[in-house]
Amino acid sequence: MKYNKKKFIYLISPSKINNAFYNNLYKVLGSKKVSFFQLRLKKESFKKKYTIGKKIKKICKKFNVKFLVNDDVLLAKKLNADGCHLGQKDMNILKARKIIQGKIIGVTCHNSIKLVKKAVINKADYIALGAFNYTKTKRVKYIATINLLKKVRKITKTQIVAIGGINSHNYKKLLLNKANFLAISSYIWRNKKQKPIDAIQKLK
Repeated sequence: MKYNKKKFIYLISPSKINNAFYNNLYKVLGSKKVSFFQLRLKKESFKKKYTIGKKIKKICKKFNVKFLVNDDVLLAKKLNADGCHLGQKDMNILKARKIIQGKIIGVTCHNSIKLVKKAVINKADYIALGAFNYTKTKRVKYIATINLLKKVRKITKTQIVAIGGINSHNYKKLLLNKANFLAISSYIWRNKKQKPIDAIQKLK
């Protein structure tokens, strides 16, 4: 996982994908600010996710963006995705590693130093911390602070993805405190004031 200062966005898909989405994705990835794209569809069938994933993977490849699948290691394998993101209730990282071997595996660590240490021991490629702000994407159970970010940075060199309600007003503080990537979804896909391409252009 190479860190490119200009490509600090870890983009997460909207919860529903319509036909207009692909055109918007093409434009957004063309901004050259995105390092990762995560397919996160909680309510679709495996078959539907596979069909959607194939289309998205092609667009990601064109713009040299790593394509990851949320939760579903078997789908990641079938799509030959670049990797998978695991929540704490998903498959164990060691089992996932056997299935997708040398691919990228990231782990949600909420706001817990204990979970961070466990993920580091298990050789996660990145750890996701948050939520740093209120978010529309999911119910916030765990609140993370800049102080936590600083503590985690002191104990590991593993790359950190900051998550939760990140937008053009609050993103800089996280980058200044050494978050490597910022996970963003609602600000791009559910922004009532700006189109996705205009929203992403504000993150410089």
